[in-house]
Order: sequence, then C-alpha cells, then structure tokens
Amino acid sequence: MIANQIPVGLISEGEKYDLRATEDGAFILRSKADFFTAHLQGEDAARFLADYEAIKLQFPAWKPDQTLAQLWDQGGYSWLAAQEAD
Repeated sequence: MIANQIPVGLISEGEKYDLRATEDGAFILRSKADFFTAHLQGEDAARFLADYEAIKLQFPAWKPDQTLAQLWDQGGYSWLAAQEAD
C-alpha cells in the first residue's frame, strides 16, 4: 500500500489501541488504556507504514489489538508517545 492511498481517518481499532491517518500523511497510534498517543510524521510515518504493512502480511489473522500492540511494544512506537491532555 502506498502512503497516499491510506484513507484519512480510522484505519484500525481494537479495545486497547487505535490507528488513524491524517490528511498530511501522518499516523496517530493511540493506547486507549494508557491514554498515550504517538503522532508519527515524516520519516517516522514512513517507517511505521512499512512496519505496519509487514506485520499485516506476516500475521494476516491477527486482530487490530494484536497488530497495534506489536507495533506499540516491540516496534518501539510507544517511545514516541506523549500523554493525552485531559
């Protein structure tokens, strides 16, 4: 999938995580339980898209929370997250 073909808005949602795309090609990965959000732009967004697509290809039966948790924890995207405002 090419970045400009990503739909704007909600891409994937589970009980614990959700993933959204913005009009400017950025991604927003959110941990609902922790109230943390990673805003991924530029090179981070390009790397995230490649990682997301690789996991989707490798584990097509995974549910959204499994895929997004893998990216959040093992992919290291939690390091780019900030706590959400009240």
